[in-house]
Amino acid sequence: GFADLRDRASHPTGILGGQPRSVFAKMSLAEDGPGLFAAELDGLETGSVLLSEAVSERFSHARTEEDWRSIGSTLAHLHDVHDERFGLDLFDGYFGPFFQDNRPLGSGSWADFYAERRILPRLESALHSGHLPSEVATATERLVDRLAAVCGPDPAPSLLHGDAQQNNFMNTDHGVLVIDAAPYFGHPELDLALIDSIDRVPQSVFDAYSEIRPIDPGFAERRELWRVASYLATVEAERGSPFGRRSLRRLIDALRSYR
Repeated sequence: GFADLRDRASHPTGILGGQPRSVFAKMSLAEDGPGLFAAELDGLETGSVLLSEAVSERFSHARTEEDWRSIGSTLAHLHDVHDERFGLDLFDGYFGPFFQDNRPLGSGSWADFYAERRILPRLESALHSGHLPSEVATATERLVDRLAAVCGPDPAPSLLHGDAQQNNFMNTDHGVLVIDAAPYFGHPELDLALIDSIDRVPQSVFDAYSEIRPIDPGFAERRELWRVASYLATVEAERGSPFGRRSLRRLIDALRSYR
């Protein structure tokens, strides 16, 4: 049998059911599909990502309080791994279907890295897609010019999931599994901003995280700032769908709040 999971991913995906086990499969029709999946394999350091044993998980509507807390604590433990520079020397990655340049910058500044490696590539691509109004692109460029003033102090570069929306954490009877990672070393608040960027999560996720790593009080003011690159990616990827239009509205609101 086959369970289609296309609505939960940016690629055609599903579970092929059978005995003695079921397997999860993901396909890319892009020309750079082999590179995309090779980067994902590198990121998870395992040879069983694209065709792997399917596990029984509790979906978001069935998660217990402890399930939500375990997502927060797992994310905090990831962020306790540090490097000297923002980015990743070992390999580049992908955010959904989009190439992600992980090369560190000479300045060593998080604001510079976030602008050059995350916002500006997505801005150019979204604008060329025809789904980003020119005035929104101009407002995004103005934000980039002000990033150093609104990003806050540079943290120690932390290991990020990179695409930490809640469906990329699987709650199983054996603990939390992290999937679809796009890892690099960056600002930990970026993962915290993405965890509830699509669907809300209970406060217990952040409470459990805070028991391991403190969350800066200024995070609430910067939350939408860390979502700008993902909004741009969604505007391009969804190409005028209701979800894409919602992301465009949220992008516009975010840009207005940082004028």
